[in-house]
Amino acid sequence: MTLKSFPKPSALPVPAGAEGWEKIYPYYLVFQDKLKEQEDAKFWFCDSQHWPTVFKPFETIGGEFAVKCLGQYNARHLMIPNANGIEFRIHLGYLYMSPIPVPQDQIAARVPLFEQRVGHYFQNWEQLLKDWHIKVKGTIAEMETISFPKLPDLVPMEDIVAGKGKDGSEKLLENYDRLIQLAYQNWQYHFEFLNLGYIAYLDFFNFCKQVFPNVPDQSIAAMVQGVDMELFRPDDELKQLAKLAVELGLQAHFGNTDDVDATLGAIASAPGGEKWMAQYEGAKDPWFNFTVGNGFYGHDKYWNEHQEIPLGYIADYIRRLDEGQEIMRPVEALIAERDRIVEEYRDLLEGENQAIFDAKRGLAATAYPYVENHNFYIEHWTMGVFWRKIRELSRMLHAEGFWTEPDDLLYLGRNEVRDALFDLVTGWGVGAKPIGPDYWPEEIERRRGIVDALKTARPAPALNTPPESITEPFTRMLWGITTEQVQQWLGAGEAVEGGGLRGMAASPGVVEGLARVVHDADQLSEVRQGEILIATVTAPSWGPIFGKIKATVTDIGGMMSHAAIVCREYGLPAVTGTGSASTTIKTGQRLRVDGTKGTVEILDAEDELLVTGPGAHSHSHV
Repeated sequence: MTLKSFPKPSALPVPAGAEGWEKIYPYYLVFQDKLKEQEDAKFWFCDSQHWPTVFKPFETIGGEFAVKCLGQYNARHLMIPNANGIEFRIHLGYLYMSPIPVPQDQIAARVPLFEQRVGHYFQNWEQLLKDWHIKVKGTIAEMETISFPKLPDLVPMEDIVAGKGKDGSEKLLENYDRLIQLAYQNWQYHFEFLNLGYIAYLDFFNFCKQVFPNVPDQSIAAMVQGVDMELFRPDDELKQLAKLAVELGLQAHFGNTDDVDATLGAIASAPGGEKWMAQYEGAKDPWFNFTVGNGFYGHDKYWNEHQEIPLGYIADYIRRLDEGQEIMRPVEALIAERDRIVEEYRDLLEGENQAIFDAKRGLAATAYPYVENHNFYIEHWTMGVFWRKIRELSRMLHAEGFWTEPDDLLYLGRNEVRDALFDLVTGWGVGAKPIGPDYWPEEIERRRGIVDALKTARPAPALNTPPESITEPFTRMLWGITTEQVQQWLGAGEAVEGGGLRGMAASPGVVEGLARVVHDADQLSEVRQGEILIATVTAPSWGPIFGKIKATVTDIGGMMSHAAIVCREYGLPAVTGTGSASTTIKTGQRLRVDGTKGTVEILDAEDELLVTGPGAHSHSHV
């Protein structure tokens, strides 16, 4: 059988204005002419789940640290028998990945090493996880101490008297290096438990498939649902604040949450406002270290820096409470359903198999919450502090004339930033003007043009010829890149009756409703009650809109993607990994989403009257 192929990297057209794009990224992140034969022989899929928009040069740091550190735990720490890490390249501004299998003849030798290492973690899970929290929070605390002040006009006299013998500029260079190092450190910690969470779940998943050959993937996922996840905590804090506002009769003060100071001022001076403000301040640290994006981009907005976002969500929860709606996650119902399914399958087993089932399910239920919880500490909290410090550095160099916009540092690679800093301290040290202000503004404009041009094209979902079967467990579980899904993208998959899309059956249930296509977190304010959310991918911080929508459909993502997990925890149908929902479906179209079968039917043409544009309603009704 001749396998259909995706385009080769060299076959994709370069958008007009993006010529020379390869040179704005590090050499090791782009496909090489000299390696064309080897690179074209590999299958690469686009990770638009984590990196949905084009990288500015500095932003590649998140992709590099994340994928490198994911790989090290497979290949160097845990010695996963059948999976090494993932190779990655940036092509036309987007990140592509190619999983590296372990050669067949090396698998057996890795098994005892894997069992010993994984055994250590699972036997000491609670203590090791406590230690993990201490390590991660310690890293964040140190990042918070880093600053980038303007260099002084002269070395202070006390430094001369103390015999320091240095001018202080070394601190600026050290702080930059240290900030990068600390971000790298927390990314290493990030994957220490993540891969174990997947392994425990996969182990249970594979056992279930072995003893119950016809068990649906969703039933296995349901057997670990209804857990108390820290990732839901920011959203839960907002719900509690909304409830308290209703109890204290403060609803009238949430009319214009876009004006943060006026809103908080009015609440503070109202009767009962002091009590509400105390709870609000308590929720902010750490739970407002939360981004509406995913933490990988310098433009992501964080709640603690844009308080109109959480205040808008609170205002919407208040409205829903006043209408008599239930705003809490249906945790009790989820737990009851989980227990029912566990019992149903457990009763089909006897003796040793029943004991194995209990042990594997218990381990999966213990380890599984980390799959989402780590997100708050790394992508949200760590990266929130990191980007805030980078913006501080960018503004300092902007004030020194290095670039025209305060955040233009993002158009430099991280090693170029160090060069710019050395240029600054050299000019300052010798009393001359640095070169940067004459070099960087023009170069940044050129790069800005390239990045903007790259953004005009959507990425190809994959490159080159896919393998006959995709077995790498993380690729299947997290990204939803399965043999069937790849064939679907290539148009060889089974058609959906009545036209429509097929994806992964990620969370059960069937609903009909109107589509709301969201390409960007800034569009979340347009989502109306009872709509079906269509997105490239959802971010964990979109939790507050999951109480409003009927279902979710995404372009990419597997059973363990954020959209799948969050929908199961909210009891909403979800179809993930459709490949093209966000570009095929239009806002206002009526859909039937079958999360049990993994299908999305488009029932009618777009109704223009139902489409609202940006600004159709205020942010206070997110």
